[in-house]
Amino acid sequence: MTEAHISEIPRIAALPEAGLTNEQAARLFDAGLSNAPVDAPTKTVGQIIIANVCTYFNLVFAILAVVILLVGAWRELLFLPVVILNSAIGIIQELRAKKTLDKLTLMSEPRAKVVRDGTLISLRCAELVRDDIVEFTAGNQICADAEVVTGEVQVNESLITGEPDEILKAPGTSLLSGSYIVAGTCRARLDKVGAASFVSKLTIEAKAQAQSKSKSGSSEMMRSLTRLVQVIGILIIPVGALLFWHQYYVLGEEFRQCVITTIAALVGMIPEGLYLLTSIALAVGVIRLASMRTLTHDLGCIETLARVNVLCVDKTGTITEPEMLVEDLILLEPTRFSTEDAEQLLADHCLNLGAENDTMKAIKRKYGGKPARPAVRTLPFNSKNKFSIAEYDTGECYLLGAPEFILDEPTLAEYRAEIEPQTASGLRVLLLAMTDSEDETGDAVPICLVTLSNKVRAGAVDTFRYFAEQGVTIKVISGDNDHTVSYIAGKAGIANAEASIDATTLTTDSEIAAAASEYTVFGRVTPEQKRKLIKALKAAGNTVAMTGDGVNDILALKEADCSVAMASGSDVAAQVSQLVLLDSDFSAMPGIVAEGRRVINNIQRGAALFLVKNIFSFVCAVLSIIAGFAYPVTPAQLSLVSMLTIGLPSFVLALEPNTARVTGHFLRGVLYRALPGGLTAVAVAFGVMFFGIAGEGAAFIRDDGTVSAILLALVGFLVLYKVCTPFTALRRALCGTVAALLVLCATVFGRIFSLSTLGYREVLIIAVIGLAAVPIMNALTQIEDKLAHWIELLRTANQLEKGK
Repeated sequence: MTEAHISEIPRIAALPEAGLTNEQAARLFDAGLSNAPVDAPTKTVGQIIIANVCTYFNLVFAILAVVILLVGAWRELLFLPVVILNSAIGIIQELRAKKTLDKLTLMSEPRAKVVRDGTLISLRCAELVRDDIVEFTAGNQICADAEVVTGEVQVNESLITGEPDEILKAPGTSLLSGSYIVAGTCRARLDKVGAASFVSKLTIEAKAQAQSKSKSGSSEMMRSLTRLVQVIGILIIPVGALLFWHQYYVLGEEFRQCVITTIAALVGMIPEGLYLLTSIALAVGVIRLASMRTLTHDLGCIETLARVNVLCVDKTGTITEPEMLVEDLILLEPTRFSTEDAEQLLADHCLNLGAENDTMKAIKRKYGGKPARPAVRTLPFNSKNKFSIAEYDTGECYLLGAPEFILDEPTLAEYRAEIEPQTASGLRVLLLAMTDSEDETGDAVPICLVTLSNKVRAGAVDTFRYFAEQGVTIKVISGDNDHTVSYIAGKAGIANAEASIDATTLTTDSEIAAAASEYTVFGRVTPEQKRKLIKALKAAGNTVAMTGDGVNDILALKEADCSVAMASGSDVAAQVSQLVLLDSDFSAMPGIVAEGRRVINNIQRGAALFLVKNIFSFVCAVLSIIAGFAYPVTPAQLSLVSMLTIGLPSFVLALEPNTARVTGHFLRGVLYRALPGGLTAVAVAFGVMFFGIAGEGAAFIRDDGTVSAILLALVGFLVLYKVCTPFTALRRALCGTVAALLVLCATVFGRIFSLSTLGYREVLIIAVIGLAAVPIMNALTQIEDKLAHWIELLRTANQLEKGK
């Protein structure tokens, strides 16, 4: 429906307390005025199929297959079933992952409280319609453009404007979709919904401008793979053309043979299984994370998880249970206020402010049973002021919050003896004070302290012990008192928990950056300071993960390399995070990190196997052109080597546990592992050619292609042996199976793979060159290690020189 048609549908000015009727809502929904999202949370089935079938390399393979059929070499089409199988497996795994993600997404889909027929009910945000009356409270993300009709709220628009300031929204003011409520409660009438909303238009515009810059493709590994594929995709065209020209016009080979060997070189250069391996490993990772009740919003974060070496956590909801308990009420001015007075004031305060956070919920549970007088003005707690206000018609104004934010320094000093023992024992301490409404914190009169406790989560000690063993540094960043947080962190087993600092003393970015590396516990941190701490840790070369559950964590979650939210926390924290713990169980984090490491380590190991073939094919093709040799193997022979020494092992190894932290550049590391094997394969192939030249010409070796193929398989097995070291039962079984299958295919099914029967001379050549392959690979590995060492020394010297 066009905007012109939508504008013709009359607006409904429903009363805030009545809302739309169900009949009105149904009519608006049918008219296309629902708040349906512009993007599905996952790819559609059609998109998955197209993404796996309609690829550049699949097109190349299809063209090569047609050319092979045209020259009548149908036996050389063995690579085609592998390509088809690759695409089919990729589709199946992605569909499995989609099914799992769709279920979890439905469970965690954002909901809103909406007034229908005078009743406040909960609906999925996608079921809302224009003119609905929606109730927003602290932690809610604004799901559609709206206008406040009752109440007041403080709104943060940083997710859409980049400005972290909190804005007061009163009746008559607008709420932008994508922003979130920091404090307060209001009812608002939805104005622009679905694709017409502000955030939807931003989404559509961003996709149109830079679809290639999606977050899921932003990981270092995916960028490296994309670059590799792009380079190979460009190079295969000129290299293939030159190779064919050289063999046909320079060497005078038959046209049919030139086509076959050129296609073999091209098939060898294309990493047809590498992208499949990556997509399957990531899809299986998503499924495994889902089995841990973890929703993945961004596939790229699986790699980031594997690289994390600093984990930043909030205290409440992460180290401790989110539910708080009131422990005690300590009178500070017993001559002016009795215990009953203080309890009544707390009852008045919490019932006027509402139970919009865990602290107020605890106070309401303890003191909320009393009748309360209505306030004429309230200001909810926020992370900037760290206190809430209730003002009454008598002119009295009461503040409840952090003592150091309410009292001036001289007054605070008078009560440190009462406050500090409480914070040192891990209790949250709130001050109730009375002040002149004209100057809220100027001459506050302390009334009482309220102490609250959180239970340390079951399993927290084991969780933090795991991270310590894995070399992951823990930083605790909290809005609570630093002494309180330090005590709780120590109780949870976090190393160096005594190294704490009050963030109110950090006034410059340079002080924050210095503190980020020096301290473990940060108290009284504002949301903006949380973001700056994360930024400073990243600038120091760390890969940083952040866990959180509240609106005060959102800026830090957005800044972190990997963000993890608790589903029990605020809606917006779950929406902006890459991972959501649906059971809000922090003890699941070791398993989640281990899964990320398993996926990426195994992709790196499998990718090294694939690149051995690609390096061999590319270098061999270039040297053939330069040195005047024919390309040594056919597509069928290369398919045998690929299937048994690369394809099968890489997918078996991809399922192994591997908890080592991922470090270094992905592509550089993979090439480092693959280069000795690839160059050894080139050496043995050219060794066969030199044997032919040194002997009695071409007739000296009956079928140099078969000899080369068997030696390539042997080198592939050596690379696999190296990758599998140290051995486990699975790796021994894998190597034994591959060896048996290679022998079986070479002896029984040789004709299928274009392998001919060998004579004693060919067997002897295979034995000689095969024995030489081991020291050649070892020598190349040692040379590579020395070069890497020298390069590292040069890089270190460079950095030291720059430091001067």
